[in-house]
Amino acid sequence: MSRDEVILRFENLSFEYEQNKPILDEVNFSVRRNSKITIMGQNGGGKSTMFGLITRALKPDTGNVVIGQGITIAIARQVIPRADLDLTIREFFSKVFKEKVYDIDPKIDEVLEVVNLKGHTKMHDRIVRTFSGGQQARLLLASAIIQDPDLLLLDEPTNNLDKAGIEHLTKFLKEYQKTVIVISHDADFLNAFSDGVLYLDVFTHKVEQYVGDYFDVVEQIKVKMDKDKRANALRDKEIQANKDKANFFANKGGQMRLVARRMRDKAEELEESKVDTRREDKTIRPFIIPAQAGHMGNILSIASFSVLNLKTHKPVQRKAKIFLRQKQHLLLKGPNGIGKSTLLETIARGNSEGSEIMVGTNVGYYRQDFSTLNFEDTVRESLMSVMKESIEENMRSVAAGFLITGDLINSKIGSLSEGQKGLVAFARLVLQKPGLLILDEPTNHINFRHLPIIAEALNKYEGAMVLVSHVPDFVKKIRIDEVLDLEK
Repeated sequence: MSRDEVILRFENLSFEYEQNKPILDEVNFSVRRNSKITIMGQNGGGKSTMFGLITRALKPDTGNVVIGQGITIAIARQVIPRADLDLTIREFFSKVFKEKVYDIDPKIDEVLEVVNLKGHTKMHDRIVRTFSGGQQARLLLASAIIQDPDLLLLDEPTNNLDKAGIEHLTKFLKEYQKTVIVISHDADFLNAFSDGVLYLDVFTHKVEQYVGDYFDVVEQIKVKMDKDKRANALRDKEIQANKDKANFFANKGGQMRLVARRMRDKAEELEESKVDTRREDKTIRPFIIPAQAGHMGNILSIASFSVLNLKTHKPVQRKAKIFLRQKQHLLLKGPNGIGKSTLLETIARGNSEGSEIMVGTNVGYYRQDFSTLNFEDTVRESLMSVMKESIEENMRSVAAGFLITGDLINSKIGSLSEGQKGLVAFARLVLQKPGLLILDEPTNHINFRHLPIIAEALNKYEGAMVLVSHVPDFVKKIRIDEVLDLEK
C-alpha cells in the first residue's frame, strides 16, 4: 500500500438540496492514503454535506464519489443524535458495527482510554445523556475510532472539549497512521497535524485543494483573495473607461453608435470576468446585545452549587459568595464532566437551590446543544417568538446582520447547519434584550471569522453575564470581573 495511493476522489460532483440551492458545483479533488486533511469554509457552506456524500448518506446529483476498494470509513459527527441519548454506553458502541461484536466491553475500555475518558465499573451501563457536552464529544470520537477505519472523518471534534481533551486528541491524530479528514474552526488545533486543506467556496460552490499546514494555507488563500481583489479593481477601472467612451461616442450619432455599442459589450464582458471573492470572506456585522433596562441591585446571587467528583462520580456541594449586578461578567471554569452545563441549566431554569435570579429578569440562555431552539420552527418563527413587539422589519434587519437572508429565513431550524443554528441563537439574544446572559460554549460550530465580533459584543454587554468557554483566545477578548473555578 503506497502513501501516494488515492483512496478518495470527487469527480465532477454536483449536489443541491433543493432546486436553485446548489451546495457543490462540478467539484474535483483527491485524497491520498495517510494524509491529514482539513475542510475549510463558511457556516452552512456544505462542509458536513461533503461528509454525507463520502459516507453515502447523500447521493450526488451528477458526478461521482470514488472510494478505493476495501477502504473502510467511520465518522464522528458534531452531535450525538437525540435518539441515541437514552442508550447505554454498551448499546451506543454496539450500534456503530454492522454485525454483532461479542465481548465488546474490553474494546470500549480501550477506546475510552484513547479519548481520555477513563471509565469505572458501571461505565458500560451508564446512559449517554448523563455525560457532559465535553464527554459526549469524546464518546462521538471514540465511536469512530473503535471501528479502526482506513478513513476517519471528524466533524468539529474539539467542540466542548477542555484543554486537556484537545491536547489528547491532537496527540492521537499526530500519531494516527491512517487517513483523516477534519472539519474544525480551531486554527491552532488544525495547524498541529494538517498537511493539506480542501477550501469550499460558498459563492462558487467549488473546492480548491491546497498543500501545506493550516497557517500556510490560510496565508495562500489570503494572497489569492488579495490578488483577485487587485485584478477586480483594474477591471473596474477598465469597465468605467469603456462606459465613459460608450457614452461619449453614443452622443456623436451615426457610425459612432456602433463604436459605442462595442464599448458597452466590452464593459459587460469585463464585468462577467470579475472574480467575486468578497462574499466568501463575509462576516457577521458588528452587533450589540441590548440589556434589559431598570435592573438595580444583584441580578444573580450564587451561595452554593453542586459539582461532580470526577474520581467517585458523586455530587459534592460547594459554597460560594457571588453577586452579579449590571455590567458584571462571571467566567465558570472546570474540566469536562464536572457539571458546568448542569449548573448553567439549573440557574437558567430557576431551579438551582443555591442561586437566585432577581424577580422580573429576562434570561437569555445560549445552550451548546441548541435545545432552547424548537427545531420544527422556521427561523422567522424562532426570531419573532422572543420579541416583545413583533416588528417584521426589525427582525429581518437583525437576521441579515447574522447572514440570515433570503430563503434561509423560512427554513426550519432543524435543517440548518450547526453553525447557522449558533447564529440564529445569537440573533435571538439581540432581539430578546436579556437582563442576565448565560452562555454555554458559544464558540462551538461558529466560523472563526465571526468570533472576534461575537467576543466584542459580549465584552460590551451591559447586563449580568455568566460564561463557559474552553477557548482562551476568545475569553481574553471579553471583560471578566470574576472567575468561579468549579474544581477548586
